[in-house]
Amino acid sequence: MTAFLQFCVNTLGYLRLMTVSDLIDIAILSFMFYKCIGIFQRTNAAKVAKALLIIVVAMWISYQFNLNAINFILSKAVELGLLALVVIFQPEIRRFLEKVGSNSVSGFSRYFRSEAPVTDLEQAIAETVEAYAELSKSKIGALMVFERETDLSHIIASGTPFQSTVTSELLKNLFYPKAPLHDGAVVVRRGKIVAAACMLPMSESMNLSKDLGMRHRAGLGMSERSDAVVAVVSEETGAISVMIRGTLRRHLSPETLGRILSNELLPREETGTQKKHSRLLFWKGRGTP
Repeated sequence: MTAFLQFCVNTLGYLRLMTVSDLIDIAILSFMFYKCIGIFQRTNAAKVAKALLIIVVAMWISYQFNLNAINFILSKAVELGLLALVVIFQPEIRRFLEKVGSNSVSGFSRYFRSEAPVTDLEQAIAETVEAYAELSKSKIGALMVFERETDLSHIIASGTPFQSTVTSELLKNLFYPKAPLHDGAVVVRRGKIVAAACMLPMSESMNLSKDLGMRHRAGLGMSERSDAVVAVVSEETGAISVMIRGTLRRHLSPETLGRILSNELLPREETGTQKKHSRLLFWKGRGTP
């Protein structure tokens, strides 16, 4: 009990010595640890982290029991392993730097580019929902990327430039299997189609289901590297899926797709947005107001 009270007294003494800069330092470190844990959970890095933890525990045990030979070997292994970790975590490090760079550029560029009118986004969502409903019934594959804050100019440059309003008929023509631009993704920026047949980065996750095709892997890879919203129609099953921030939602109805796109793409502060979106769907013949 005395030891516990002494610990509390010492802790309070340390807290009194803390300054604002110390609190900022702790907050930044906590945020970095939180992000690292998130990366570990989404990739195979978790397995490597467990292996490192085992090595550290083994080093501590060997030190406590004076197992000098084992402790020496493990110490050298850790020293050499620091370089190996850079190679092992290269995809995760690259993805993290891509996100930081893209978010910084996009955050700066927001002050120099106009925002999409809400009506354009609502129209794009309604037309996409109608097109995806028919593509799903016909089991025609589709892949669309809705740009948000992360700038996707490098993705747009990989495809065919395209400047058009989003319409259901145009989307069905673009994704028609014999159409010249059906392979790759359609990118929507500020409610307008800006490119078709774009190449997307593949997901490097090893935990994906084996029944996921190339469209799903490409869409998930895009969502892992940006804040874009990706919508996919499976060519094999006709199932509709949405990828957001590295997460996958499958087997969605057209109505659920419309709700997700509205919640993610339309301004949060806009009042009556869902009612406007419902009226657009009614106008397209897909719902009731």
